[in-house]
Amino acid sequence: MRSLSHHMDHEWLLEAFRRTRKDGAVGIDGQTADEYAENLEDNLQSLLDKAKSGTYRAPPVRRVHIPKGDGSKTRPIGIPTFEDKVLQRAVAMLMEPVYEQDFYDFSYGFRPRRSAHDALEALDQGLWDMRGGWVLDVDIRSFFDTLDHQKLRDLLRLRVVDGVVVRLIGKWLRAGVLDSGVVCHPETGTPQGGVISPLLSNIYLHEVIDKWWVTDVLPRMRGKAFMVRYADDLVMVFSDEQDASRVQQALFKRVERFGLSLHPDKTRLVRFQRPRRGGGGPKSGSFDFLGFTHYWGRSRRGNWTLKRKTAKGRFSRALRALNQWMKRARHVPLAKQAKTLGQKMVGHFNYYGIRGNSDAISSFAHEVRRLWRKSLGRRSQRARMTWEKFHRLLRRYPLPPARLRARGRQLRLANL
Repeated sequence: MRSLSHHMDHEWLLEAFRRTRKDGAVGIDGQTADEYAENLEDNLQSLLDKAKSGTYRAPPVRRVHIPKGDGSKTRPIGIPTFEDKVLQRAVAMLMEPVYEQDFYDFSYGFRPRRSAHDALEALDQGLWDMRGGWVLDVDIRSFFDTLDHQKLRDLLRLRVVDGVVVRLIGKWLRAGVLDSGVVCHPETGTPQGGVISPLLSNIYLHEVIDKWWVTDVLPRMRGKAFMVRYADDLVMVFSDEQDASRVQQALFKRVERFGLSLHPDKTRLVRFQRPRRGGGGPKSGSFDFLGFTHYWGRSRRGNWTLKRKTAKGRFSRALRALNQWMKRARHVPLAKQAKTLGQKMVGHFNYYGIRGNSDAISSFAHEVRRLWRKSLGRRSQRARMTWEKFHRLLRRYPLPPARLRARGRQLRLANL
């Protein structure tokens, strides 16, 4: 697509501003969305002029580190300035329709009208249709930190050669990162947190993995196979073990050609076949995808069925994050604590409250109440928070009950 930027006018930037999140963290200039909006028309016109003339200078992103996994490691997040977010959104709006013509149906991450739950349902349906199989659980090591800038530029030129768009993306890749007061300019990676980063990552993995899967892998399979990818989180499923082993070996070499690497311990082949009715035979394993552990278990009628539950790491991470928030908010008024805590719980239920995960959801709701009682008990050295006193407090400041998602709505579980 040679010409894209001619679509980007004042109205286009106004729409990009509308779509940009207004309550996010501020970048290195400290400017908020409200401050930018005080002189919105002039700011957008100035931004448009700089973008079109090539004089726009992409500011470094502000890097923050958030806990990851068991809390011993952190994940770096890059926070652009608000104006940079608006321009990145405008460019993403230009490029998205172009690449949506190319992306495959098994790619779900950061795409219009597609969600993680859609990816989970696709995986569930595929596994059920094949009665399980051999699952290649793929872990790309530090993908967002190791994405090769030059290879990304080469891949972009295959589809987009608009000078304004290509130049802006190059500036964002070279903008640098402000971390602990020092600006560095890494030659690889795209900051997580940037508006344009999800689209760039999808473009990269579409060329590296998706096209390879469709054009080279599937035609050579002896049995059935399918893949589900959500950003850099992906699984490949095979009916034939030899197919799975061959693809596993080839995938390591494939990603190395594009400057990436697979984690040798976390990228594993899992036997995931439905157990026989009478039992016996090799035992089926389990694997994690998008925060859920997938396994074969018994239904209420005693039949083997595909099940999913909150992964242990995600469960403990969510509780740990809530516990840290409770410590910081210990002396905040109770009404405000209850409101914020309830919002956080609903967010957890909205994601993890899928069919068959009621035990984990109920346990989460119980643990949150237990942690809140413990936190409130430390507000005063003299007033001990007994369960009786806590239940009276819950009647005044109720927390949301555990809920499951069900075709776009929620089903309420037993009150806790």
